[in-house]
Amino acid sequence: MSANNLVSINNLTVEFKTELGSVTALKDVSFDLPRNCITAVVGESGSGKSVTSNSIMRLLPDSAQTSGEIILYPQKSEPISITSLAEKDPRLRSLRGGLVSMVFQEPMTALSPVHRIGDQVAEAVLCHREVSKEAAWSEAASMLEQVGLTDVQQKMRMYPFEFSGGMRQRVIIAMALICHPQLLICDEPTTALDVTIQAEILVLIKSLQQKLQNSVLFITHDLGVVAQVADRVVVMYDGQVLEVGDVKQILKNPQHPYTCHLLASMPGAERRTTKESKQKNWAAGAALGGGTALATAEDGRQVREFVR
Repeated sequence: MSANNLVSINNLTVEFKTELGSVTALKDVSFDLPRNCITAVVGESGSGKSVTSNSIMRLLPDSAQTSGEIILYPQKSEPISITSLAEKDPRLRSLRGGLVSMVFQEPMTALSPVHRIGDQVAEAVLCHREVSKEAAWSEAASMLEQVGLTDVQQKMRMYPFEFSGGMRQRVIIAMALICHPQLLICDEPTTALDVTIQAEILVLIKSLQQKLQNSVLFITHDLGVVAQVADRVVVMYDGQVLEVGDVKQILKNPQHPYTCHLLASMPGAERRTTKESKQKNWAAGAALGGGTALATAEDGRQVREFVR
């Protein structure tokens, strides 16, 4: 399995302890992230998408209680059980920003307002490699050029408030990729951007993935975005994985009722819905009932059992 997959998530369960009791955010979540592939995790707000990505980065708060396993299979090194790493384990530092990087939703809050752009991008290099400041600055300039910024030397001496939202998101992507991570996690990176800039960022992420040959975990609630960038799709609801398959399988011929409802909620979906898909679009309650196991269908996808 490790030959084809960069990350394997097995029976991941996350509970948060609150004053009112325990809240289960993830329930036995299992799926793989293939190498050199963009995997989209899609679902409505509260489905557990961001908790899953934060679990991979080990960024959950102290109130979280985790069971299950997340295994990273880096190239040319031994597998790492992410869930088993102690907080002071040096491998955790190399994991965050080194082997695995993350692009967050809001670029303005992800950047320090009091430090220059160049210093912030170069700092990622200095934290993970023993290089001079001059070398780190040069690498930062090169990466900023790769994400589409012009007049790089001038912009590296500017501050985030002098940048537009799209430019700030390009800087965040440069920071995430400068150490050449094997996995890039994008947590709804286009949510705060207008439609035109959103399209540019999606094209940028897709082109950089093809160039760098890394894996991308793309979190979104927008199936239109999924159609543009994803190779594989994981559909989540209420902390569970409901369906996993290739993007064409999921978008053209969904099997789980909840996936059918997601597709039907898109503008213009009624005109695109086939008779076969309508027959599968049972009552919403059917999507939540039934068994708890993921079964493998004839076409290779995985679908959670449900009551018809």
